[in-house]
Amino acid sequence: MVEQINKANIERHARHIMLKEIGGHGQKLIANSTIAIIGVGGLGCPCALYLAAAGVGKLILIDDDVVDLSNLQRQILFKTSDIGRPKVIAAQEALNAIDGDIEIIAVKERINGQNANELLANADIIIDGSDNFKTRFLINKTAYDLKKVLVSGALGRFDGQVAAFDFSDPQSPCYQCFVPDTPPIEEDCNILGVVGAICGIIGALMALETIKIITKNRETSLLGRILLYDGLKAQSRTLNIPKDRNCNTCGHH
Repeated sequence: MVEQINKANIERHARHIMLKEIGGHGQKLIANSTIAIIGVGGLGCPCALYLAAAGVGKLILIDDDVVDLSNLQRQILFKTSDIGRPKVIAAQEALNAIDGDIEIIAVKERINGQNANELLANADIIIDGSDNFKTRFLINKTAYDLKKVLVSGALGRFDGQVAAFDFSDPQSPCYQCFVPDTPPIEEDCNILGVVGAICGIIGALMALETIKIITKNRETSLLGRILLYDGLKAQSRTLNIPKDRNCNTCGHH
C-alpha cells in the first residue's frame, strides 16, 4: 500500500492532484488499487493506457491472443514489431514504458469457468473488454459472486456502450439485467468492421469511470446506468438499468 506520494509522482500526477474531485487522497487511492482487464484488444488497450498513465498500482491483464496485423488499426498499445507476440506481454512492456513503478501482471490465458474466480479475486475493479456474450456473461456472474465492481464496455461499427455495476450493493442491477440472453446471431468486428477511433473513445470512457469509482466520485459515475454513444451521429444518451428480479444472475429465483 502507498502511504504517501513521492516527489516524482507528485510531479507526474500534478494535473490529477490539483482537481478537487481527486486531490492527493484520490491519487493515493488510485495508486493503491488493483484493476483486472479482461481482453487486451480494442477496448482493453486504450483503457489500460489511461489507467497506467493515471498511476494505478497494479494492473492484471488477461488475454490468450497474439498480436495480428489487423489489430494495429485500433489496438493502440501495439507496434508492427509486436506481430506474433502475446498481447499481454507486448502490453506489459508498453505500459511499463509509461510508468515503470506500476505492477503489471500478464496472464496469457483465456478466462473461463475454471479460472475466473482465481484470476479476479484480488481485483478491486474488474473491466470487461471482451468481444463475445458468453465471456461477458461469465465475467458478469464472476464479478457478482465475488461482490466486485464491474465496468463493462462493448463496440459496434461506429458506436459503443459503457456500463458499471457495484455488486457489493444487493440492489445493483447486472449486465444480464440489460442483456438477458445471447442474441440469435452474434456478430463482431471480424464480420461488421469497426472504426478504430470508437475503440479509443469507449476505452477511455471505461478508464474514466474506473477512476471516478476509485476516487469515490460515485454520484457522477455510471453505476447502475449505461451510456450509449453513436459516433457516426455524434450523439450519446444515458439510461438507468432496472434490476430484473427474474435475472439469471442477480434475480431471486
